Amino acid sequence: MSDLSRFSVSLESDLLEAFDVFVRDGSFATRSEAIRQLLRQTLTRDAFEGDDKPVTATLTLVYDHHRPHLVEKLLELQHQHPGQVVATLHVHLDHDRCMEVIVLKGPGGELRNLAASLRGLKGVHAGELALAGSAEHDHNHPHDHDHPHSHDHGHTHKKK
Repeated sequence: MSDLSRFSVSLESDLLEAFDVFVRDGSFATRSEAIRQLLRQTLTRDAFEGDDKPVTATLTLVYDHHRPHLVEKLLELQHQHPGQVVATLHVHLDHDRCMEVIVLKGPGGELRNLAASLRGLKGVHAGELALAGSAEHDHNHPHDHDHPHSHDHGHTHKKK
């Protein structure tokens, strides 16, 4: 973890009161933790909208799996972007519909373009791109947290 710095913030009393409700309702341990999360979200969103910095996102698609050639088109588009498609999860919702959650990583503009291509296919009923966070970390970095986990970062779960 990086060194912590302290700073002061001046707020109007009504804004502080609203923020304290946000902290409580969000179950944040402290005001500082809430501010850290808000700053990370804002900076990551700016990177996502700025097109150039790497971010992670999920694209959730709901589609008619009976639509001719749709599944093949979805897979083909994903295979054309192997550096951006990290992993997928496929779920059968009912007799006609499937949901696919695609984990993406790369420059925000490229991810938005890929998401538009996928959700624009005929037979896709819904497509929601959600920003997950910054992706500026190197896969070979030492993790700065103390809980054990695999270091494959989902690569072994990639669709072939």
